[in-house]
Amino acid sequence: MKLFDVYPINDITIEKGAGSNVWDDKGTQYLDLYGGHAVISIGHTHPHYVKRLTDQLQKVGFYSNSIRIPLQQQLAEKLGKVSGKEDYQLFLCNSGAEANENALKLASFYNGKKKIIAFKKSFHGRTSLAVAATDNPKIVAPVNETDNVVFLPWQDEKALEAAFKQYEVSSVIIEGIQGVGGINVASESFLQKIRSLCDANNAVFIADSVQCGYGRSGKFFSHDYAGINADIYTMAKGMGNGFPVGGIIIAPHIQPAYGMLGTTFGGNHLACAAALAVLEVMEQEQLIRNAAKVGSYLMEQLKQLPHVKEVRGRGLMIGIELPEELNQVRKDLLFKHKIFTGEAKPNVIRLLPSLALTQAHADQFLTAFRDELLKY
Repeated sequence: MKLFDVYPINDITIEKGAGSNVWDDKGTQYLDLYGGHAVISIGHTHPHYVKRLTDQLQKVGFYSNSIRIPLQQQLAEKLGKVSGKEDYQLFLCNSGAEANENALKLASFYNGKKKIIAFKKSFHGRTSLAVAATDNPKIVAPVNETDNVVFLPWQDEKALEAAFKQYEVSSVIIEGIQGVGGINVASESFLQKIRSLCDANNAVFIADSVQCGYGRSGKFFSHDYAGINADIYTMAKGMGNGFPVGGIIIAPHIQPAYGMLGTTFGGNHLACAAALAVLEVMEQEQLIRNAAKVGSYLMEQLKQLPHVKEVRGRGLMIGIELPEELNQVRKDLLFKHKIFTGEAKPNVIRLLPSLALTQAHADQFLTAFRDELLKY
């Protein structure tokens, strides 16, 4: 049997990681500013994380949600404290797509309506409803197509107001910072407008925080910059530092019922141990503050470099837009300088490192990046 060939891959085999560095099977060291797509939040193989998972595995790794799992309540309490959403409710699943799928479904259960408002350049996942709300027709199969999703221009308040007048809106789903779409930051005023329209129309505000949440922006949720509360926040990626964990937190006015949502693997013992370890390290090492500090430094320095058209983002979620003719720079950073970064096609380099990234590592990247830009 061979693998189903759906991933364009770099010919590199990573065998070891520590902090913000990884090593390949030849012993070559790389600086990881990609974090496996914003997943590595506290650094590779953090000792506390490894111990938490190892200790739990020696007790019990899995049982279903048919029994009491105290680790779930511990995670809910810790997440409420660190996020500042202590009166919310937690439902655990396995991935960002699942989180968004459940959020959209729950919104429709809550208000009995069907229309979903999403935005151009959005990415919400690959499951049925999540992909239908994703602005990429290439990954939407015919069976996923639905007229229940309305795509609006990014940050167009008039279009948003018109949509609420035209449709019975169940929910509005928005990334606080679009990831795949190119690191586009939602303005505070636009998020506030969504909040007010949802309030006036009994619609559910879903804050997709799968990539831009969990401290990456310099606040726990990037939507927090707008000074508003969403009805549902979706989470995954950095939540488990590599262990598959996803979840939604739900405002208290949305009430649960038995059977409304469900999952086999979500909230298992190992997943909860991983998620608790992440939050404990984030607290102990003040990683949200570090993300804000090192991210601000990086953005200030990047804006001074030649050929950089625009620098967008917050904290350690940064997009660097280059002229299209410089689309080789990301590959050169990887193969010449041994630095992993991400991309948003065709010409945006994405930085999604561990929230523990040091200024020394930031400077290592800046030096290499400046050297490449000066060749043009």
